[in-house]
Amino acid sequence: MSSSPLNSADRTGGRRLRRRSLALLLTPVALVPLGVAATALAQPGVQPDAFPIPDPAGDDSQPPAPPERPRLRTPAPLGEVASPPAVTTATRFASPSVDPGIGSVRYRLGPGDRLTMSVFMVEGYAAQVEVLGDGTINLPRLGSVPVWGLTLDEARQRITEGYDRFLRNPLVYLDLVAPRPVRVTLLGEVQKPGFYTLTQGSQAATLAAAGPATTGTTITTAGWPTLVDAVQRAGGITAVANLAEVVLTRPSPMPGGRVVEYRFDYQELLMNNTSTVNPLLYDGDMVRVARSEVPKPSDVLIRTAASNFAPDTIGVTVVGEVRQPGLMQVRSNSPLAAAVIAAGDVDPGRANAREIRLIRVQPSGEIDVRSIAFDPSAALDSPANPALHNGDMVVVPRNGWTRFNDFLIQAVTPFGPVLNAASIYRIFAD
Repeated sequence: MSSSPLNSADRTGGRRLRRRSLALLLTPVALVPLGVAATALAQPGVQPDAFPIPDPAGDDSQPPAPPERPRLRTPAPLGEVASPPAVTTATRFASPSVDPGIGSVRYRLGPGDRLTMSVFMVEGYAAQVEVLGDGTINLPRLGSVPVWGLTLDEARQRITEGYDRFLRNPLVYLDLVAPRPVRVTLLGEVQKPGFYTLTQGSQAATLAAAGPATTGTTITTAGWPTLVDAVQRAGGITAVANLAEVVLTRPSPMPGGRVVEYRFDYQELLMNNTSTVNPLLYDGDMVRVARSEVPKPSDVLIRTAASNFAPDTIGVTVVGEVRQPGLMQVRSNSPLAAAVIAAGDVDPGRANAREIRLIRVQPSGEIDVRSIAFDPSAALDSPANPALHNGDMVVVPRNGWTRFNDFLIQAVTPFGPVLNAASIYRIFAD
């Protein structure tokens, strides 16, 4: 019986299939121990590619390592003392042309910041929280999360890492609703140096000299606090302040970072109408107004007193041979003549205007007494008409004839009931 062409083709295909199967069986296969395979599968974060791409360099290639997440700075836990930062020198910049905070300062969270958090397309996870005193916030399912010292991006990344345990690829939104008050330090030649808390809301600052009771000028500010706002909150500058050297010291946001100093020349602004930066202040900033070591020209004193850096009035006490002795309120950096005229001027019949004494208490506590040959027509801050400081005392002494006359009256007054003018004449006549 002859075979058909179809059956012959089937037999030929079967022989070819058997030869291919035998070739596959004889091909060497690399065996992987079971323990090694189990260890590779147990590694966290390492997942095989769905469609592996062969490496042309050879078969010894290793699977790519998972990307390492950036390390975030975590503040010291409550009750523990953080290690002190390394001693670093300050970087100094003179008269910057733009606000030094632009592009270099990232807002970092701290106690008092109010935040709102939500997870995209997931209900029950939204929260409005406030950073507590220990630097943590309480979030749904996560509990306390430390965020002190982190930027918004870093805090959002930390929250995302926490929700990775419960959700698949969570998309976290974190926004700053209300920033905390800015705490700064004012030092140097300001009326009331110390620590100040500045807020974004509307706040009033009173430019008033410290010491004797004086009326101040109230200035209302709003928005993010600036350097000039801080000086005004401290009552303004003193009479010996040097506006050509106002130094802003800004600490580094990272431990061991470099402190940065910026020097501003506001005297140049007042005298020559130049453009100067009024920088924004951030938590931890320190402002220092330098002391003028040399006498200022009269035009500088007048311009400074008329600006909003200085209080409008100062208190000066005038006693002695003036018509209205007492506490006088005069303009800042006013000359001696202004205080004397405010007290009604000297009494020409009794005063010795060539020996007026100016008594001043120095910041060190020492008392400085100067004798001045008063000349009301002399230039401002000249030896005969010096500029006054808040708290100065001006003593107008008596002339020689007045002292003798007063002494004679005091000596004769106890005998008034028994002596009269005639008896005094007879005593001298004898």
